[in-house]
Amino acid sequence: MSDSLEKIAKLLELSHDLGREDRGLAMLGEGNTSCRLDADTFLVKASGSSLATLREDQLVACRFSALLPLLKAGEMTDGEVEKALLDSRVDPAQPKPSVEAVFHAYLLALPGIEVVGHTHPVAVNQILCAGDGPSHRFALERRFPDEIVCCGAKSVLVPYVDPGTILAQAIREETEKFVIAENRPPRVILLQSHGFIAIGATTGSVLAATLMAEKTAQIFTGASALGGPVALTPKHVARIDTRPDEHYRQRMLKL
Repeated sequence: MSDSLEKIAKLLELSHDLGREDRGLAMLGEGNTSCRLDADTFLVKASGSSLATLREDQLVACRFSALLPLLKAGEMTDGEVEKALLDSRVDPAQPKPSVEAVFHAYLLALPGIEVVGHTHPVAVNQILCAGDGPSHRFALERRFPDEIVCCGAKSVLVPYVDPGTILAQAIREETEKFVIAENRPPRVILLQSHGFIAIGATTGSVLAATLMAEKTAQIFTGASALGGPVALTPKHVARIDTRPDEHYRQRMLKL
């Protein structure tokens, strides 16, 4: 199987896994996925398509060079954004890419990032719709070791802004702050009153971070009803984050 065909197959598999109705991660047309094809292009879900039933003809090849400049653009009308999205297509016969294609382009341009999965998980959104306090705790604290292994020692938290180009710009701003502070890209980006983004080198790492974050959110909410949750200390988080055996497990799990 050629490299491109393999990437398409894996992206479709990830999309179907994230779109499973029983998991409550993305309903109907919610969410989107993407993967890098090469230095110049990437694949992203077409606007209006469903992750659960996504087909190859609903993946749109887009040019990085057409979308990355929008990260520094001033205020744009809806019509200007739509034109930019349509102009980014490698093949004009393909459908319109997701309105979130701009932030996919940015994230896929980060070092080591090959795959992006954006969903609206029920349990995660319960927290992200509960205000600044719970959202910040969920992003900055860690509660158990596997959360660190799959989701990283901290997450990026992006305040609510209008989806599309403005959101992409906000994601870039908050992610750049994270990279400067942590000297590495995040695994997880949380969007207040909106949803969840997992990024990684493989589809497996994106799926693992998404599923673990949803489990973590359920634990967070349940523990809150019992007077918690209790966060691990920074020392304990750093220990799990740097343990050689955990790094080995990450490699074996392709995280």
